[in-house]
Amino acid sequence: MCQLLGMNCNVPTDICFSFEGFCARGGKTDDHKDGWGIAFFEGLGCRVFLDDNPSSTSPIATLVRQYPIKSMNVIAHIRKATVGPVGLENCHPFKRELWGRYWVFAHNGDVPTLAVNPGLHQAVGQTDSERAFCQILNRLRQRFPQGKPPITDLYSALKTITADIAQHGIFNYLLSDGEHFFAHCSTKLCYIVRQAPFAAAHLIDEDLTVNFQELTTPSDRVAIIATTHLTDNEQWTPIKSGELLVFHNGLPLAL
Repeated sequence: MCQLLGMNCNVPTDICFSFEGFCARGGKTDDHKDGWGIAFFEGLGCRVFLDDNPSSTSPIATLVRQYPIKSMNVIAHIRKATVGPVGLENCHPFKRELWGRYWVFAHNGDVPTLAVNPGLHQAVGQTDSERAFCQILNRLRQRFPQGKPPITDLYSALKTITADIAQHGIFNYLLSDGEHFFAHCSTKLCYIVRQAPFAAAHLIDEDLTVNFQELTTPSDRVAIIATTHLTDNEQWTPIKSGELLVFHNGLPLAL
């Protein structure tokens, strides 16, 4: 199973602590050695780092861990290759433009029977994940040709598109345009919201503890979304199978 990691917050925040534990999962076993990537939204810009080497030994991952890039929306992925060979073009997250904004997508699972969807967006690599992302964007562009709609309309359309694609297999994914953050669970995904009063958190994959009270202000709020929980002393909320959540300013919206 691939591994997903996302962050959505109300102030620019670095993801160094969560990423430390997350990237340790890439390469410790043969299941997660087929590449990794991470995307940081910064205003209208988006930095993407990709490597087809295991994240636990990648010099690029070391750079990211040591370089505290602050962002309000981050998506990261560790790949277990199933569809498509190991290669940079098949590393998630994938990035495309829609409505004058960058969109970023990462997927865990397989949708092997999903057909190529005609439209502006086409896959560069060989993964069914990238095909699914392109289908999402093509159908959204077709549905809303004038630009990004209100979030309630966007959510409704995305929910329909997601349900159609999920019929082809397992479709856990993270998706963001830097303003809203979408998380869909097919089999396994969970999240935690960190806000005042902040406490210490301890990673499962690394012997590392951080006291967030020392690093935050009382108004800060951060949502972390992951395939499986990253810490062993916090209460993570499982996302239900078939559920699509939208996060904004560090909280799931009630839509």
